[in-house]
Amino acid sequence: MMQQPLAYRMRPTKIEEIVGQSQLVGDGKIIQRMVSAKRLSSIILYGPPGTGKTSIASAIAGSSKYAFRMLNAATDSQKDLQIVAEEAKMSGTVVLLLDEIHRLNKIKQDFLLPHLESGQIILIGATTENPYINVTPAIRSRTQIFQVLPLSEEDIKAAVVRALDDKKKGLGNYNVTLDDNAMTQLTRATNGDLRSALNGLELAVLSTKPSTEDNIIHITLPIIEETVQRKAMSADKDGDAHYDVISALQKSIRGSDVDAALHYAARIIESGDLSILARRLTVIAYEDIGLANPAAAEHAFTAIQAAQTLGFPEARIPLANAIIELSLSPKSNSAYKAIDMAIHDIRVGQTSDIPNHLKDSHYKGAAELGHGTTYVYPHDFDNDWVPQQYLPDSISDVKYFEPKGNSKIERSFRDVYNALKSQQKNSL
Repeated sequence: MMQQPLAYRMRPTKIEEIVGQSQLVGDGKIIQRMVSAKRLSSIILYGPPGTGKTSIASAIAGSSKYAFRMLNAATDSQKDLQIVAEEAKMSGTVVLLLDEIHRLNKIKQDFLLPHLESGQIILIGATTENPYINVTPAIRSRTQIFQVLPLSEEDIKAAVVRALDDKKKGLGNYNVTLDDNAMTQLTRATNGDLRSALNGLELAVLSTKPSTEDNIIHITLPIIEETVQRKAMSADKDGDAHYDVISALQKSIRGSDVDAALHYAARIIESGDLSILARRLTVIAYEDIGLANPAAAEHAFTAIQAAQTLGFPEARIPLANAIIELSLSPKSNSAYKAIDMAIHDIRVGQTSDIPNHLKDSHYKGAAELGHGTTYVYPHDFDNDWVPQQYLPDSISDVKYFEPKGNSKIERSFRDVYNALKSQQKNSL
């Protein structure tokens, strides 16, 4: 008899074994509460492949001790649904995982609906498509919809370690050592897809001969690259090339070279490192574009959120939009430089006493100390502004913000800043 794939064997049988998705199955979260209360209802799980939709369904069934059946809405027939319905009548309740539920036709849907309403079938629909768009209203109205997110590298690493240790269902009977950089590639290049990670690991173990010296199956980075069919961005132990690509991406965007930026981004995308690309683009949006085009930072952040929700390969699309806009936007590092100058002053001891009128006055005795008594409330004046000193005496004339005026937006900030500074100086 052919052995089932590792990802299938390691499928959880109770809620506590689920990797990731703590927003759904963590302590006090909705699915965990449903199982604990033994009050299951039909749900739809949607998210990228390999993120745990089937695992959640399996764990719900295992934790509730109900029979668990799996069908595919596109390929399994109405007769298959009838078999499940007959079993539900006999046993009381069946948990049915219906994959690709967005492809359920009207005939199958009409057959299924009365069984959902009676509670004989607890439906767990799984789809990679947005169910609010692609699942029929009749099914949506009888289910709760939950989004399943791509797994983090830490989640996948935990599952890999568990599989390597498990002697009953996993690879615990093999004498395996997995290099750190191979583990990193396995967790990173599979883009949050645990199924791909586990199956890549199993292929690596089964296809690698043990050492003749110590009988250890040594899994290296090149082996993992081959089994998951994706090259690491850097194979050196210090990761210099990895950080060189990230540096080149930022410098290309800063230099407004769209093609170079897309080239380096593509390298990172092919390495599967969504988290570092998302983080770097967020930094670039605020460090290099900044006040010259604040909307670009907002657009980039929205694109990054979309990419993290989608996971690769689709994540490349919103990321490309962000990279092109950031590259072609006017640039300014004035905000970045301003906060660094302020931090420098703090570090060298420029922390003299706060002016008394700015100190907290919301306690008995503050007035006797002179705290807040002469503070002037700007909202009581035209333009919501009135001249008064805000900086400590020793640095009352300091200027941190040096706007560049590289765009209409930043020029407007510069004009307001200079006008207020001038009025402040002439009034005090």
